[in-house]
Order: sequence, then structure tokens, then C-alpha cells
Amino acid sequence: MIRTCVAACAAAATLLAPSVHAEDLHVMTSGGFTAAYKILGSKFAEQSGDKLETAQGPSMGQSAEAIPNRLARGEHADVVIMVGYALDDLIKKGVVDPNSRVELADSRIGMVVRQGTVVPDIRTVDALRRTLMHAKSISYSDSASGVYVERELFKRLGEQDALRAKARKIEKVPVASVVASGQYEIGFQQVSELLPMAGVTFAGRIPEEVQSVTRFAGGIPVNAEHPAEAKALLEYLAAPAAQTVVKETGLDSVPN
Repeated sequence: MIRTCVAACAAAATLLAPSVHAEDLHVMTSGGFTAAYKILGSKFAEQSGDKLETAQGPSMGQSAEAIPNRLARGEHADVVIMVGYALDDLIKKGVVDPNSRVELADSRIGMVVRQGTVVPDIRTVDALRRTLMHAKSISYSDSASGVYVERELFKRLGEQDALRAKARKIEKVPVASVVASGQYEIGFQQVSELLPMAGVTFAGRIPEEVQSVTRFAGGIPVNAEHPAEAKALLEYLAAPAAQTVVKETGLDSVPN
């Protein structure tokens, strides 16, 4: 499916004017948008002449890699790409320019099992409930999707105590990696973070009735060294021509 990126990104080239002086842009991105960013960012760099230096980390949480924690200890960024409400928190704190916020994509939660095992039915709420009740172990992320699974999904399925007893939050590594290794039977994370991983089979998105949609957005820190180039990158990532890649990597376009 990624083969269509060439045409889409070529169309997006019309948005860019080649830089007179190429700049090194420092980008911090959280996992949900990373697959799309890797494809689109490389095309942006090729067409603009700017070089992208990228650091990855969750949008929230206590880990040292989390984007708010990176910024708090003085790491530099020209662009941050993260969960929308976490970005809003940085805007309220005066860390990110409020006028720089750009909507990028919507992300839904999916489920994986280890490759070679039976793929369970999760097409309905009842089927998802049965699958989780029969599972020996469940894993979920330490970012937005995991917060929802832990605090809301189990409750909405009516089996909060039973499911939380066999579920664990996975920090610092992709959830699919611990499913692929056999440590956990089932894993939940943003679809866009599950699809690129080897050793697992994608069981599908959780039913829309119990789904949680996470908005990813980008912004420019108030101390960015290259705000003009940062703005051009965010516009490129949000452009209509970028939406083919956005969808192919497991995300949804932002509704008009």
C-alpha cells in the first residue's frame, strides 16, 4: 500500500519552496504518528533541503523519553508531534506557541496477537469481551491508548476487576514486541504503532461503540530556532496530498 506514497508526496512538493539555506530541524514525535512521519518527513527533507533530526517518545508519562520531560530538562525542538490534549497542556504552560497548533490525524486503538496463533473475533463488543475474558494475559501502552484501556475500556466492558487483574502497562517498548515474544497473549495500542511490528497478527480495531479516538497534532515550541521551516514542515504533514500516507499507516484523516 505504501507504493502510492510516491504520487502523493510528489503532489505535496508543490507546497514547498526550496530553502535558500538548509536548516537542521529538531523534531520530537510520539509513536502514533511516527510511521507516517518517517515517510512524509523524508520527502519533506528531500524537497526542502532541510535536515530532520528526530527524537521519539510518548506524549505523556513518567519516562525520561516522554516529550514533556525532554522539553522540561532543556532538550531543544523546533517541532513537537504528539497527542492533542498533551500538546494543549504544553501550550497552557507557555512551552508551545498557541498559534502554531496544526491538526494532523486521528488515531484509533487496535489489538494484536502473536503470529501463528488463532486470531480472535473482536468485531462486536460482546466478542471483544469474550476474547479478553478468555485471554490469559493482556498488555497495553503507557501513552494515550493505554490510559483509555486501563481507565475506561475495561469498565465499559463491565469486567473491570477481572481484566485489570491480568493486564499490564508496557513502558518504553512497543506493546507488539512483548506479544511477539510470547510474554503477553494480547496487546492494545494505536493501530499505527501495531501495523509496522513483526511477529504479530493484527486482529483489528476495537468496536466503534467502545473505541477511543486520539487526535495527533503538531506545534512549535516558543524557543524554536527555525520557526518558519517548522511551520512549513507541519503544513506539509497536514496537507491533502499527505492523506494517502496517513491512511496507509493506520491513521484517519482529520474530519473537515
